[in-house]
Amino acid sequence: MIFDSFENAEIYYGLGEKFKTAFEFIKSTDFNSINEDRIEIDGDNIFAMPQRYKTKNPENAAWEAHREYIDLQYMISGAENMGFVKSCYLDILENYDSEKDVEYLNGLGDFVQVGEGEFVIFFPDDAHMPCLKIKENEEVYKVVIKIKI
Repeated sequence: MIFDSFENAEIYYGLGEKFKTAFEFIKSTDFNSINEDRIEIDGDNIFAMPQRYKTKNPENAAWEAHREYIDLQYMISGAENMGFVKSCYLDILENYDSEKDVEYLNGLGDFVQVGEGEFVIFFPDDAHMPCLKIKENEEVYKVVIKIKI
């Protein structure tokens, strides 16, 4: 798991060309003019999913993990807590669904507060619980960029 401010994004270009492409997409996109649910950046290799929602209470959330894609979650506006823990520390709640590239897990982990202009990268062995309220439920706008392994 990586957590940082977008102003440091170029540090992570060394993770590979796909990461550079994803960060350059964020840098060059006016998210206020986006209406699509999915934006293909490089076909199924890299795509973005802008999301607007109200944060939720932790008891209404579950841990999730992916095997085919890395999540780069960038907060456009608002703030939320995101849980993170190595998936091997958790118990399986729902078996892996290869069509949706997700498995749901149960257990305990840590949390990071992600605010406007910050991002988190979750790798396949990082279970995560996004979309959580900090103090009060609030509207957030973020983009999740899926990067195929």
